[in-house]
Amino acid sequence: MENTTESTSKHDNLHTMSTGQLLQGINQEDHTVPIAVGKAIPQIEKLVEEIVPRMQKGGRLFYIGAGTSGRLGIVDASECPPTFGVPHDMVIGLIAGGDSAIRKAVEFAEDDREQAWKDLSSYDVTQNDTVVGIAASGRTPYVLGGVEQARQAGLLTGCITCNTDSELARLAEYPVEVITGPEFVTGSTRMKAGTAQKLALNMISTAVMIKLGRVKGNKMVNMQLSNNKLVDRGTRMLMEELSIEREEARALLDRYGSVQRALDDYNS
Repeated sequence: MENTTESTSKHDNLHTMSTGQLLQGINQEDHTVPIAVGKAIPQIEKLVEEIVPRMQKGGRLFYIGAGTSGRLGIVDASECPPTFGVPHDMVIGLIAGGDSAIRKAVEFAEDDREQAWKDLSSYDVTQNDTVVGIAASGRTPYVLGGVEQARQAGLLTGCITCNTDSELARLAEYPVEVITGPEFVTGSTRMKAGTAQKLALNMISTAVMIKLGRVKGNKMVNMQLSNNKLVDRGTRMLMEELSIEREEARALLDRYGSVQRALDDYNS
């Protein structure tokens, strides 16, 4: 297996560089990431189009990962309820070592090939659910075992990895391979690989939610109104959509607690 995420950086003697040189070098490498993600769009498209019909039947989307990969999955999952107004158990991020590993690494947690399926099983998973394994290396045991056993149980499986010809990509039905190459600091996959994973996760969850009807036009009409900024944004959405004044828009928002519900009632 070609393990480009662990290959030697194209930049050397980092410790002798000025701050400006370091930042320029990091930025130079970061410019390659969206290009790599773009090449993976056909794979991402296939995965999204398989996820949507399952979620329309009540299925959930699970992300599983270890370390940075696990944290990125949790971030994406946690942003779906406030952005799209979906329940907190619709998109779920699981990390090797449990929630304590979000802030502090849990030694050897990622090496347990059986634990991910145990973690998933606690959610009473069904064949309408989807499991997306996230691992830059494509060889993390926690992720491999979870994807393998989920597929055996009839769940839809996908993955996001940054190496070619990985075991993870072979185990998943719908692999997404974003080949980011060597890192600025050799092996530090929280950098380019992490950025690529974040971009791919954004694309997956956003496209899925749009297909599920959680966006109108280009607006987050189902967002949770959890602070003054979002209340003001919702008010402006209603003003624009309904051609009404701010006071009336704010009254509608206060009454229905959601831009979408206000629009539905106003137009009925």
